[in-house]
Amino acid sequence: MVRPWANALGCGIGLAMILAANAADARDRYVAPYIELTQVFDADLTNDDVVTYSQIAVGIDAAVTGRRAEAQVSYRYERRIDWDDRIADSDVHTGLARGSVSLAPGVAIEGGAIATRARSDIRGAAPGNFVGNVDNVTQVYSVYAGPSVSGSAGPVQLAASAFGGYTKAEAPFSTGIDAGQRRLDYYDDSTNFIAQASAGVAAGTVLPVGVTVSGAYEREDAGQLDQQYEGYYARGDVTLPVSRTVAVRGGVGYEKIEASQKDALVDANGDPVLDGNGRFVTDPASPQRIAYNTDGLIYDAGVIWRPSRRLELTANAGWRYGGETYFGTLSWAMDRDTGVQVAVYDGIETFGRQLRDGVRDLPTSFQGSANPFGQQFNGCIFGGRPGANGTSAGGAGAGGCLNDVFQSISTASYRARGIDGVISTTRGRTSYGVGAGYANRRLNVPRLAPGTVAYGVNDESYYAQLFWSRALSRVSQVDANLFANYYQSGLDDADGVFNLGATGTYSHQFGRLGTVASLGVYTFDQERFDSQWSAQALLGARYTF
Repeated sequence: MVRPWANALGCGIGLAMILAANAADARDRYVAPYIELTQVFDADLTNDDVVTYSQIAVGIDAAVTGRRAEAQVSYRYERRIDWDDRIADSDVHTGLARGSVSLAPGVAIEGGAIATRARSDIRGAAPGNFVGNVDNVTQVYSVYAGPSVSGSAGPVQLAASAFGGYTKAEAPFSTGIDAGQRRLDYYDDSTNFIAQASAGVAAGTVLPVGVTVSGAYEREDAGQLDQQYEGYYARGDVTLPVSRTVAVRGGVGYEKIEASQKDALVDANGDPVLDGNGRFVTDPASPQRIAYNTDGLIYDAGVIWRPSRRLELTANAGWRYGGETYFGTLSWAMDRDTGVQVAVYDGIETFGRQLRDGVRDLPTSFQGSANPFGQQFNGCIFGGRPGANGTSAGGAGAGGCLNDVFQSISTASYRARGIDGVISTTRGRTSYGVGAGYANRRLNVPRLAPGTVAYGVNDESYYAQLFWSRALSRVSQVDANLFANYYQSGLDDADGVFNLGATGTYSHQFGRLGTVASLGVYTFDQERFDSQWSAQALLGARYTF
């Protein structure tokens, strides 16, 4: 039996490779499959314990850049084998793929996929080393793909797109929360679809103002508790230039969103019944209960500042989701090798849809290096231009952070608000990136549903990450990563959780054979618990075919 997530992951990686293979006009290609053997030493500094295990890995790094196509994939499968049977052997998939290809003038297809390990419960443990029998860690897979078309009819510019996606999360080993705190459900999987269309005229062509009408339809069906999300909107927007660099805009429309789910089956004590994976069992007699509903007028207005083709700032305020809303963006290509991206966002989300959009917002060229101890592709991902060795050289987009998605894996829909910023640059042999942000979720669940504990709860997190890389020579390189996160749940008796981690890696190539040595140190602290410290060391060799 082929698992659904395996299909999703395979489709995502296959999409990127098909894009690469079909890019007949590609200016630059790089394909490097490899096999790797490493030895890892993991020291629990808090409890004076050391675990040793081996890793056998196969993977591929590939990139293509051309006139009609751009794609990159970094994928790795690991088999982790413990030496003394104190931790379970495990299989880990880690990867990111993004690609876009122009099939004909005005017709394109794009897609992406991600496989990573992430925290499950926002209240639980926050280990930096995602290996072994660690608490509150689950494997996540997601893939999306779809076409887009654009064209014109006289002065009218037309555009449409449609994307489908699939997301799967495995159940965590345990969450590491206080035994007195109430049980939350574990996310399972979901499928989603979104279609969008717009038509508009630019300012000064037919009218002194630009006019655009647009609409969208979106649906998601989740496997857990038969959850459903459905939304659509139609709106019109007007843009008025007031100077060469400044324009004001405004829009008004209609929107309807509904999220619903069935009840969890409960026992005689009123506690949710769990299946073999620890997920809530759906009550087959339950009606479909409304978790969130909005229906009515939406409007917003703002300013656009565009002093050059490399810099654009937007700031907007309005009324949506039954209250005030604020959003905006800053996009700045400071030079050929430096980019800045900042976004202030506000929207009704689900985990699967937010992850799809987060991956879609990443550039099609990204920094390929990853944390060797498991923190891979679940935080900030920095953009870049694929280099000759498969790593990035910067300049093709600042990147983005997925921390807001992975602050926890929520089974409920939620209103997501926050700010996210990334800067990525290359100076000669040195590349670095900085990302930081704040994320807030207000969870939406039925008020009277049995087993519900998260009605009206606000979760929040703060995060920051630094990446630095230096090529010492044509065959040697050093890399460093530093990250910090703080998580706070609004649930009763929930404690704040802080984690901090740093890694350093040295690599050297001897032809097709490469060697790597890494050191890492991590700590996480839950209020009312002792801080947990750990250190890791890794030695390995990689053969590239």
